[in-house]
Amino acid sequence: MLSRLFSLVGIETLEVSAHCDLPCGVYDPAQARIEAESVKKIIEKVNDSDDTDMRMRGTIIKEQRSELVKHHLWVLWTDYFKPPHFEAYPELHTLFNEATKLAGASGTKGSWDVAKADELLAKIDRIAQIFAETKKA
Repeated sequence: MLSRLFSLVGIETLEVSAHCDLPCGVYDPAQARIEAESVKKIIEKVNDSDDTDMRMRGTIIKEQRSELVKHHLWVLWTDYFKPPHFEAYPELHTLFNEATKLAGASGTKGSWDVAKADELLAKIDRIAQIFAETKKA
């Protein structure tokens, strides 16, 4: 559509393609990991405190950060990884599904259990390992 518009005003266009929305380098599971580490730290701090105001603020921030984890994972799952990756790594869909659930209401978003945060971090680490392997290819 834009190329037709550009051609109407005399601007030449060049068709390009990439396996992701933008050339490689914009996706990174580190974003999800940073947010998940933040969630874990919040859980630890709130669990060690009797301050009800801290618990309230911690709940809000923990839920926001958990949503960001899910967002960053979904972007990787839907925008970066392509069918050849899922063929080479058959556990990838399950990993993403489990990781996003661990960041959701049944995981870190709705729980104060540090073990849930550790599980989430382990899933993100495995996704990051696969991501790094696909970047080498």
